[in-house]
Amino acid sequence: MTTTHLRLAAVDLGATSGRVMVGRVGPGTLSLDEAHRFPNGGVRAHGSLFWDVLGIHREVLAGLRSVAGTGPLDGVGIDSWAIDYGLLDRDGHLLGNPYSHRDARTDGVAARVLAEVDATDQYATTGLQQLPFTTVYQLAAARGSAALEAAETLLLLPDLLGYWLTGAVGAERTNASTTGLYDVRTREWAVDLAKRVGLPWGILPPLRDPGDLVGTLLPEVASEIGAPPSTPVVAVGSHDTASAVVGVPAEGIPGDGAAFISSGTWSLVGLELDKPVLTEEARLADFTNEGGVDETVRFLKNVMGLWVLSEAIRTWTDRRIDGCDLASLLAAAADAPALRTVVDINDASLLPPGDMPARIQALAERAGEPVPRTPQAITRCILDSLALAYRRHLRTAATLAGRELGVVHVVGGGTRNELLCQLTADALGVPVLAGPAEAAALGNVLVQARALGADLPDLQAMRTLVRSTHDLRRHEPRSGVDWDQAEKRLEEGTR
Repeated sequence: MTTTHLRLAAVDLGATSGRVMVGRVGPGTLSLDEAHRFPNGGVRAHGSLFWDVLGIHREVLAGLRSVAGTGPLDGVGIDSWAIDYGLLDRDGHLLGNPYSHRDARTDGVAARVLAEVDATDQYATTGLQQLPFTTVYQLAAARGSAALEAAETLLLLPDLLGYWLTGAVGAERTNASTTGLYDVRTREWAVDLAKRVGLPWGILPPLRDPGDLVGTLLPEVASEIGAPPSTPVVAVGSHDTASAVVGVPAEGIPGDGAAFISSGTWSLVGLELDKPVLTEEARLADFTNEGGVDETVRFLKNVMGLWVLSEAIRTWTDRRIDGCDLASLLAAAADAPALRTVVDINDASLLPPGDMPARIQALAERAGEPVPRTPQAITRCILDSLALAYRRHLRTAATLAGRELGVVHVVGGGTRNELLCQLTADALGVPVLAGPAEAAALGNVLVQARALGADLPDLQAMRTLVRSTHDLRRHEPRSGVDWDQAEKRLEEGTR
């Protein structure tokens, strides 16, 4: 095991931006610096929404070139959002740009698949909540298409990018567990389920674990970025939430009353457990069991997240409305009346890009809530509604798992939103510890470092290093606002 410091590249990709971070890991040391950042987002063509995955690959190479040009590069790891994939033909070439999960092609598909394999059977195998854009439904939407019929291999996005770096084909388990084609009990592909849905199960690649060596750099990649061909690419928790949970600086989880919110474009709200919860109560509550690092389970709910606010700001910016930068909106929202308007922040109407302020107003009107008319009032509505969703889902998760809530750790970009963190503490009545913001990249480099010999034998050792090297911001719950009544209003308004 090494006692030297490792210099590692963490490729951390989000739906709205991507970055390549330089991580330094050693005894008592864990730090990150941003080497390269670039915008990301869906691209519309012929009425469909795609990812520009070749553009992402170009930016990843640019970031790795920047890292390699300023010092030794000891390893590379890639994490990203889940579910979306690319298809390769028999020559290993990409069959078109991957679709975005926000594309409308999956509308109505879940209902058709559920007629073939009912929800109870699916949940008993996959343990996943019903999301209309899950990989299994995207593939079902593609049945009969030329691309799917020509496909030899399916690669989830981090694995596709890793394939372009190394030439190695595989699927890392934390991301595979989000597809609806993975057996959360056996930790293998659910081949029987794929057959029942009529999908070509042979395109599913070999599985690998976080910490496995994907491969070393292809000679042409090594030459382009200026690194040795022997540079290893390591499988990390390639679902960014799996990496983020590694970076949660809690003591003793699972089992100590700590919950997590990985807060970004999506909010992933839940608990880390040592086994899945596959009860009928969990299925009816629509909770998901996703794989974590070291064979843990992320028992969680997907909440629409700060996508709603960022898309609202984009709309106001396009309309040239003054005072609609994030800082100004949050300052005004902090002074706005609490819980004046709450909506179902997970309503399907908020999933695609578009006029988010109008959609929030329509949801408020439908629920019989006061309709927010200004950007500031809409911002407060979004944040109150997010905090209310966190409250409802974390309390449900604790009940289903037989756990007590003692503290909530918020990690990811949402830690910078102090108002939302405070509202979360208020709503749940327990302290919120915010930080680190870069938990996904930290989890990425920690798993790499262990694979390359660092003295980090388990998750607790990794989290101890995070706690000792990063500052956290504590939010104590405040009283004086009736969250119970707001929840009742929302339940009545959405019936």
